[in-house]
Amino acid sequence: MDSFYPQYDLAGRIQHTKLDTGLGNIPSARMNRVEDKTSPDFKQVLSGLAEDLNTELNAPDNLLKDVMSGSGNVDIHDVMTAMAKSEISINVATQITGKVIQAYDKVMQIQV
Repeated sequence: MDSFYPQYDLAGRIQHTKLDTGLGNIPSARMNRVEDKTSPDFKQVLSGLAEDLNTELNAPDNLLKDVMSGSGNVDIHDVMTAMAKSEISINVATQITGKVIQAYDKVMQIQV
């Protein structure tokens, strides 16, 4: 019965690419496992996102102050770019908040 199944050398047939070389100075591009024990918990992730959002929202104001004070290293285009980025950040935060509230409502509707 065993002679019916073909015997393949699968390890020998694997083609190596730049993703998994690890040769020389080229680091492997494969991702690590998601279940990394050193990853932050949910509370740390959300607080980090809130801090990043706060920094993103304050960036246009700080750049505008620099432009108005006559600082030569900041251009009005930088202010407009920062304003657009903060607007996108607000939209993303609003969408995330809505999805979290929807998920919470669904969990609360589960009958035990």
